Amino acid sequence: MSRFNDFTLTKNQQLVFDLLKEQGVKMSAYEILDKLRGSGFSAPPTVYRALDFLISKGLVHKIESLNAFIACDHIHEDEDSVFFEICNDCGETREYSDKKIYSQIYRHTERKNFKITKTTVEILGQCQNCMDS
Repeated sequence: MSRFNDFTLTKNQQLVFDLLKEQGVKMSAYEILDKLRGSGFSAPPTVYRALDFLISKGLVHKIESLNAFIACDHIHEDEDSVFFEICNDCGETREYSDKKIYSQIYRHTERKNFKITKTTVEILGQCQNCMDS
């Protein structure tokens, strides 16, 4: 088990986290399951339980539009300020954090009497490498 600031990862959580960090790309739960079958993973619920915990601690993000998961590549001051750029061609996914974007979203919804329960900002487009090819 690994110890982070105020929590400990189980063996399964550590394996999922290490795989996502090592791969450095987004992966579906079934891709994670396939890669970890030799490590004792045999069913999707095992992967989903580990992912749920890792997401709750800010170590992993879910890319909603792709139903995929990616290891967080930096520490956030505010987990709610994360957004992603996703290339439609090569699939490269970049993570950013910007409190100003989210404060505008929250101000807008507050004026409209709308209560946010979850916010995910994903920007789809074409990365520089794909534009140059």
